[in-house]
Amino acid sequence: MSKRLERPDAQGRFGEFGGRFAPETLMPALAETERAFDEAWADPVFVDEFHRILREFVGRPTPLHAAPRLSEALGVNVLLKREDLAHTGAHKINNAIGQGLLAKRMGKTKVIAETGAGQHGVATATAAAYLGLECKVYMGAVDIERQALNVLRMEILGTEVVPVTSGAGTLKDAVSEAMRAWVTTVEDSHYIIGSVVGPHPFPYMVREFQKIIGDEILEQLNGNLPDVAVACVGGGSNAMGMFFPLAESGIELVGVEAAGEGILTGRHGASITAGTPGVLHGTRTLMLQDADGQVQEAHSISAGLDYPGVGPEHAYFATTGLARYVAVDDESALEGVELLARTEGIIPALESAHAVIWVKQAAAELAGKTVLINVSGRGDKDVEQIGRFREERR
Repeated sequence: MSKRLERPDAQGRFGEFGGRFAPETLMPALAETERAFDEAWADPVFVDEFHRILREFVGRPTPLHAAPRLSEALGVNVLLKREDLAHTGAHKINNAIGQGLLAKRMGKTKVIAETGAGQHGVATATAAAYLGLECKVYMGAVDIERQALNVLRMEILGTEVVPVTSGAGTLKDAVSEAMRAWVTTVEDSHYIIGSVVGPHPFPYMVREFQKIIGDEILEQLNGNLPDVAVACVGGGSNAMGMFFPLAESGIELVGVEAAGEGILTGRHGASITAGTPGVLHGTRTLMLQDADGQVQEAHSISAGLDYPGVGPEHAYFATTGLARYVAVDDESALEGVELLARTEGIIPALESAHAVIWVKQAAAELAGKTVLINVSGRGDKDVEQIGRFREERR
């Protein structure tokens, strides 16, 4: 019997994870979104338009190619899926276009979003400009400072960036603020959640829009499957977009979380590796919490992995053995950036660098195998931050 679930159950659950834990005021909007998505995803006209835009505007399919110099350096045959080459520089645009089209189909004139590293914010701002929608993005004050380039990109695209100063001023707080804003604007606004998180139907819907990554991989491999497929995991949309189509294919799936300053320090973002079941942002999942169930702050050098929870389908994949999850610390991620840059001429996002460096760390067990890495985003946004860390280490 297949463990992979084509869709969650009637309550929006993947096994014991998922569901819809939201204020009563949001329940009608969530139900409306679920109905609209199911109808749209079954409509060939909508699906064709989605794929046309991905092809003509986003630049899909993104390449999948060998990395000979990295392979030689590691003693592992490495393949790269180049989501960094999608328009806006990351996989986030796939979901932003899909949900933007859905918002228009629902008659909404405005979209709101949250962002951490800024890539989902840029993707949503781009989709909104392309589709003629007003856009407002909530972003933690800390992330605004470390991702100034993406803030400027959003503003150039006509989006209002709203600083969030509550909590730690990072992704968790931006999600909370965006959800609060949606409660008061549901009549004319759609909330474009950026990852496979949140209340049902968002984890399922975002996975469906992102599974184009894995679908393309299967077509590009033409039956020559790798032994292992690796992706970074924060909320987990790039990983689930790759993992879902590859699940039960015989390929080992490895998700790489953020160990931050180290698991034992408590300053990390490894929700699967070190988390426990709980409810966060409307869904039951694995999350970082104390003995009293209070959410603990996550930490990562990478703003996109700085989140104290994970998508519920990843929690399901972890507990059923469909994938395994590991963690990589900040220092190693910085090494991963330079490793890929200096062997292949590709500067990856700090998020993607977690996946790259894990392959080096696991090179002994992977020797002689073929490993596919999802390069989920490019590192332009991180160059300034990387420079600061390099200066601090001197």
